[in-house]
Amino acid sequence: MELLQLKYFQTVAYLEHISKAAKELNISQPSLSLMIKRLEEEMGTPLFDRIGRNIQLNESGKIFLKHVNTIFSEIENAKMEIQENYDESHKKIMISITNPRFLSGMLTEYLNEYPDAYIQQSLESRESIIVQLKKGEIELGIAGPPIEDDPIKSSVLIEEEIVLVVPKNHHLSNRKVIDLEEVALESFISLAGYEEYRGTVNQLFHTAGFEPKVVFEVDFSLLNEIFQLNKCVGLIPITLCEKYHLNYVKISDPNARFVIGLAWLKDKHLSKNAKQFKDFIMSYYNKNH
Repeated sequence: MELLQLKYFQTVAYLEHISKAAKELNISQPSLSLMIKRLEEEMGTPLFDRIGRNIQLNESGKIFLKHVNTIFSEIENAKMEIQENYDESHKKIMISITNPRFLSGMLTEYLNEYPDAYIQQSLESRESIIVQLKKGEIELGIAGPPIEDDPIKSSVLIEEEIVLVVPKNHHLSNRKVIDLEEVALESFISLAGYEEYRGTVNQLFHTAGFEPKVVFEVDFSLLNEIFQLNKCVGLIPITLCEKYHLNYVKISDPNARFVIGLAWLKDKHLSKNAKQFKDFIMSYYNKNH
């Protein structure tokens, strides 16, 4: 028994006329009559009484019609529930980032413009974001350096210069540019819980030929507070220095750059809301950086 058979039966049952039903269903009258006959054989009982050239739904047919109506009603309910679930899931924007600062300021601006937006953001490692994208668990990811993987497309959001934060009374504070090895004996502050950035900074130290003496390891929220103690220096993205009004000098190494990129799966169809958010992120970074 197929749904098409049930739909044909339902139409005949309500019209109680084979010719009219055949016309409405856009099939031939003999085909429809044969289908009804086969359905009755499958049910093991007539569903219609034949009165001359007319047909009339009998008691068995009425019982069967009640259940057929229930079947189609449940299918419609299922379709509506699935659609509601689809709409709800596609209203939600799934994004993972390697550092909270990547959405700082931008997210507030987005929500002010789109107050009904539903964003679920998680903090993950770069490797975890790659896995999440490939498995379809998230639609967007922001990481630094940008993700390079065959099924994933990345777009550079910003290429930050890394500078040396120094106390205002530091003997190098009036210099515009220094070589990093000049501060080999200084005490350093390090950013905690940010392996990708730490890897970039460690490479700069390696190039300069020394291992820094780290006396503070804090996250971004405490960065400004610790630097106010004037007890250490640190390699910090210039955007944070400008945000917190930190005193800094530039370093001569041309590789003192930290690149941040937005990533998504190449072949995944982004929902309307996710595409809107992706475009907003790219536009925001382009406008503000």
